[in-house]
Amino acid sequence: MADERVLGVEFTDDALSVSLRDGRVITVPLAWYPRLLNATPEQLRNWKIAGGGYGLHWPDLDEDLSTEGLLRGAPAPKAHAPAKYPTKRTSSRVR
Repeated sequence: MADERVLGVEFTDDALSVSLRDGRVITVPLAWYPRLLNATPEQLRNWKIAGGGYGLHWPDLDEDLSTEGLLRGAPAPKAHAPAKYPTKRTSSRVR
């Protein structure tokens, strides 16, 4: 039976590899996760197993990944730009 719980994490300059308890290793590009890509080595090393073993958490980066998402090949959602609202023009008169 597949055991998709996290066993370990390794990084290269451009990839994240997550070892699972069932022996599989999931490797994904760091470019999928900008917070991880731009993190310092110290921040990357500070990870914790979360979600009953089915997730990873980097407290310094506020980043969370699940083994389910990694197995699906799901990159981080794109950050949405704030909505632009038309500015209300007001006239000001100096007297």
